[in-house]
Amino acid sequence: MRLQKFLAICGVASRRKAEEIIASGRVYVNGNKITEMGFSVNETIDVVTVDGEKLRPEENKRYIILNKPKGYITSMNDQFDRPDITALISDINERVYPVGRLDYDTEGLLLLTNDGEFANAVAHPKKNIDKVYIAKVKGFFDEEVADKLRAGVMIDGKMTAPAKVTVLKSEGNVSEVRVTIHEGRNRQVRKMFEAVSCRVSDLKRTAIGGFMLGNLPKGSWRDFTEAEMKLIDKYKK
Repeated sequence: MRLQKFLAICGVASRRKAEEIIASGRVYVNGNKITEMGFSVNETIDVVTVDGEKLRPEENKRYIILNKPKGYITSMNDQFDRPDITALISDINERVYPVGRLDYDTEGLLLLTNDGEFANAVAHPKKNIDKVYIAKVKGFFDEEVADKLRAGVMIDGKMTAPAKVTVLKSEGNVSEVRVTIHEGRNRQVRKMFEAVSCRVSDLKRTAIGGFMLGNLPKGSWRDFTEAEMKLIDKYKK
């Protein structure tokens, strides 16, 4: 089994994040530091450690939706000692990790799991899974401006894919807009609005594919519903 897949199965991180952990020199196999991506392990006999902690595959799979508030980072630790989401899920016994991320100033739906295969499937760009955001924006915004976002705008030297954009309300220089995208570029929604001369003052993610935030209180988490559990295999395919 590839080392990065083993780390994902053990609930350390998604497969792509596991590759970063390996490259950083934090992973040892049978006492030897491993930094190469193609390295394979025998999960029954090899001893694999990350930061000195021995790993074992997670037997109990856990799938969680968290309503992340502003002012928390999605990473499980931070060099600047900012609050991270571990404080919000301290009562979960399994070691879960986020599927994708939300930036410090963005709130809303965050998926967490220890199922590496599911995390990799949902986060993979080729899946084109819709992500829905509600943005409060300042600046002139009407259907003509919305059409520019729908068609795609240039951010970081690359055009965005067409987005679904609905103006929910508009009063003077402030609008509330629902945006649906399937890309996952860094701070993408905020940069899209900046490209049309608008500034996002508040941003919340309300859905990822078939997983909905609903009325989950801010800072709280819940396990997947029965209906959501049935979606897991669909996304893995």
